[in-house]
Amino acid sequence: MPRVPIHMPQLGESIAEATIREIGIAAGDEVKADQEIFQVETDKAMMGVTTPASGAVLEIVAAIDESYAVGATLAYLEVTEEEIQRAGLNKSGDTGPVQPLPETPSGSDRGDNAASSTEESDTAGVHFAVSEENMIASGPDERPEVKPTIEGLPVPASATGASYLSPRMKARMEELGLNAADLAGVAGSGAGGRVTIEDFEKFIREIEKNKTTEASPMRIAVADSMRRSWSRPLATVGVPVVLDEVIAHRRRQDPKPGIALYAIRALAIALAENTAVAGRLVGERIVHPTAIDIGFAVEVDDGVLVPVIREVDGKRLAELADYYDLLVQKARERKLPPEARGAGIATVTNFGTFGIVWATPIPLPEQNLVLGLGAGTKVPHWDPETETFVPKTEAHLTLSFDHRILDGGAAGRLLQRIGGLLQEPDTL
Repeated sequence: MPRVPIHMPQLGESIAEATIREIGIAAGDEVKADQEIFQVETDKAMMGVTTPASGAVLEIVAAIDESYAVGATLAYLEVTEEEIQRAGLNKSGDTGPVQPLPETPSGSDRGDNAASSTEESDTAGVHFAVSEENMIASGPDERPEVKPTIEGLPVPASATGASYLSPRMKARMEELGLNAADLAGVAGSGAGGRVTIEDFEKFIREIEKNKTTEASPMRIAVADSMRRSWSRPLATVGVPVVLDEVIAHRRRQDPKPGIALYAIRALAIALAENTAVAGRLVGERIVHPTAIDIGFAVEVDDGVLVPVIREVDGKRLAELADYYDLLVQKARERKLPPEARGAGIATVTNFGTFGIVWATPIPLPEQNLVLGLGAGTKVPHWDPETETFVPKTEAHLTLSFDHRILDGGAAGRLLQRIGGLLQEPDTL
């Protein structure tokens, strides 16, 4: 009867290997499809490995407390042709087009050539190829070598986009001034859904049939910045904030500060209290900022500019009002003064001016944080003194952050502190 390998599955996008902690079967045992037979430990959790089909356990290759790469063979099953057809398995034990499986002798009856041939077929369709000597580590400090291939994934996938770029495709893309992000929506016809050079050229021919316009230098710069930003693990949290105190305070001021300026000042105070949250992770160290320089987003023709106000934590709101208005004007004219250019440690964006109530803005590549302010709306708030609902102007504050630097709790505390400062605008 045909023999089917049981592979170490892809247990998560960032998981390359797992350690066997428990083996729940023995050679000769009868097992059912999807029966859990191994307990494995990754750097995230304990997980189970199940059988791809019903059959008899022919051989167990794995050993307890040893680590195996994704795609490594852990055991072999002896199954019927009918079961292979029912489970939709191919000769490597993965789902896919069914191919005839040669019946191979088991145990010590296999010769060296047969074993070598079988091992080659067992890993022919997997995403990671594991060398023979690394299949079982001989000591706690050894780990299997994981070698990426271009022959698909160890589990079925229908991924799109150019996740693998051959040298030929890279050269062609460089010739046309394209990058991998430009191919994100391309359906690949290669192994594992990979984009081939033929897919790429077909994509280019289809584009040439459509109406196109030249992207402005500003748009190209913004696109490149966002592409680099998205290479990090980003997350967003949000809280509702009552703005009645800010609105009342603004009415009393001359000149009247922009609503976003209140958020800029509150963010600066909160960051000055704990500069680590605005730090950047470089290697294994968090580099704290030397100054609380905050940028703010200004929409300009076909893009966004981010003027920077230096040392915002040391300037009162009244001192900043005129300068803030001047920078908005200069940004729209694209004539920012030199001191307002360059990088800050965080950005504030007032997407509420467009009627947006909630958003997930993306931090600039050189920054860890971006604070967003949504549109204010009238909502009922319970007044315990009068025991009635009263109308309040409420907006959502969002904080998008680099998850390598902050976790949800730290981000939430920073956001709550900013919201609290906005309830006391006289302190700004």
